[in-house]
Amino acid sequence: MTTPTWDPQQYLRHADHRTRPFLDLLARVPDLPAAPASRIADLGCGAGNVTVLLADRWPEARITGYDNSPQMLERAHAHAGPHLDFAEADATTWTPAEPHDLIVSNALLQWVPGHTDRFPAWLDAITPGGTFAFQVPGNFDQPSHVLMRELAASPRWRDRLAGELRHADAVLTPTAYLDALTAPGITADVWETTYLHLLTGQDPVLDWVKGTGLRPVLTALADDPEAREAFLTEYRDLLRTAYPRGPHGTVFPFRRIFAAARKEK
Repeated sequence: MTTPTWDPQQYLRHADHRTRPFLDLLARVPDLPAAPASRIADLGCGAGNVTVLLADRWPEARITGYDNSPQMLERAHAHAGPHLDFAEADATTWTPAEPHDLIVSNALLQWVPGHTDRFPAWLDAITPGGTFAFQVPGNFDQPSHVLMRELAASPRWRDRLAGELRHADAVLTPTAYLDALTAPGITADVWETTYLHLLTGQDPVLDWVKGTGLRPVLTALADDPEAREAFLTEYRDLLRTAYPRGPHGTVFPFRRIFAAARKEK
């Protein structure tokens, strides 16, 4: 699988809808044990636009946003401040070098194969009374992803795009996450929500996925603009049928899975 190249500007085009799940996750995170001077890590901070929400809630905390995308980190550094910084790190290998009161991850872990294998190391680093919290998309069985995979596997595209896209096993079921997080001294809260995003504009679902799920395809075809546009045209036509425009916009159902695991004091 090609490592996707990220486009912060494209990603942030739907920042209002993308931020809501993080706010819903953050609402289930209790006060931190070392507040106000807590230690917080944001894994997969992206452009830093949600990391600043952590700083808003815990302004005296030491917060570091981690990401492996140079493009995203360049944008995130604009949010840096006295207690907020950003650093390059890969979630497949990142291990906290010190205790943390909160480790949070927003729409990252679906990109990390076998991510539950990292949970023990992250939970070990959580201070008593602290929390490990994350949310991931649970929509890999929806038309936006199914049509993308089917098109990539079609005779025209399979030689170029075989193995580039994630499948439904990119995330676990809520029950599996509950099992992976629950342990002696750890209380896990796992839930799911389906948002009905009402999108506006021309081909808004295509515009949405160009910022996230379609990045591997756009990266793999970056050296061939003609092929890239041909794929986008075919995929756009499929999306128009799957997500027809209504009188008030295009409804885009989006399921997300949330988890907050708190270590007992």
